[in-house]
Amino acid sequence: MRSPAYVPAYVVALSLLLSTPAFAQSMESSAGPLQAQVLAEGLDHPWALAFLPDGRLLVTERSGQLLVLTEGVAGAPVVGTPEVYDQGQGGLLDVALAPDFAESGRIYLSFAETAAHAGQQRGQGTAVMAARLVLEGDSGRLEDQQVIFRMNKFTTTNRHFGSRVVVGLDGNLFVTVGDRGDQNRAQDFGDHAGSVVRIAPDGAVPADNPRPDGWAPELWSKGHRNPQGATLRADGQLFTVEHGARGGDEVNNPQPGGNYGWPVISYGQDYSGLSIGEGTEKPGLEQPLTYWDPSISPSGLDFYDGALLPGWQGDLLTGGLSGHVLVRLDMEGDAIVGEERLFEGQLGRIRDVKTGPDGAIYVITDADNGRLIRIAPQGE
Repeated sequence: MRSPAYVPAYVVALSLLLSTPAFAQSMESSAGPLQAQVLAEGLDHPWALAFLPDGRLLVTERSGQLLVLTEGVAGAPVVGTPEVYDQGQGGLLDVALAPDFAESGRIYLSFAETAAHAGQQRGQGTAVMAARLVLEGDSGRLEDQQVIFRMNKFTTTNRHFGSRVVVGLDGNLFVTVGDRGDQNRAQDFGDHAGSVVRIAPDGAVPADNPRPDGWAPELWSKGHRNPQGATLRADGQLFTVEHGARGGDEVNNPQPGGNYGWPVISYGQDYSGLSIGEGTEKPGLEQPLTYWDPSISPSGLDFYDGALLPGWQGDLLTGGLSGHVLVRLDMEGDAIVGEERLFEGQLGRIRDVKTGPDGAIYVITDADNGRLIRIAPQGE
């Protein structure tokens, strides 16, 4: 039985994080006045964040570091991270915890890998490593590292790697993979590019993957351009956001065996101003739940499930890179019925967004001096 003085560990950790905010900014919202507080600065193009069971955070930096943030301060980089290709849009990308992390310490890292490390002839591609994180003070080390997924065709372009990792309710992993800057690869069903793949925790192919004729066995869905946000709803449904070209950013609910159309259909235009593909719809190709034109370059995605903003329960949150915005998407069932833009033009390029265990919204910004920011009702 807990004594009246019991305070959960994550509340203690988060209260320490909030003890000396470096910056605060406020705005009115549909949920009332919100305040954004900077908790950490000086991060090198942070790409993803994940909460540890004790309330501390893991943050990846695109240049290859995995950091543990304690009281708003990063310790020495975790030892044992993979060697990454950190040019263009490549680098160390997503981090996700296994459901049994508290016992196993198992985490998953997605990253851009060079051909030399992958046993391929040239280029680079998206890969996923599984490892055991051993925490040591304000840092730690990785043990039992194993690359459990590599996209099957590496190329020399330095863009459109994806890549988010989401653990399904059954423990299998969804991994988003960009088209690698070659749009036609998204309609090549033997190619992992432009897809969501689904693998077991050890990299094996789950027996219940969709496997339409001609599809690589790891594929869950195809026809995606560059999905840089993915999250799981409480019922196990996967949702993604992906970059369009000039316009045409999409939110999707990828279904097994679904083809989401890129580049045959799109709500955007080529950067040259010319049209893309055959229009905005075609029989047999799936429609997005919503799209943006002009683009916001969405990155990071999470469902809000905290107690601080009860009117937003079940809504989607995504960051905007070119849009410099946090977006709330009002969900009713499977439909998006509205949009609210928060702190537009005020916080920078938002790369990832997560609901924290305290009910606040946490975002990181993609910059040389990247920041971790907490957003909550004013006074909370």
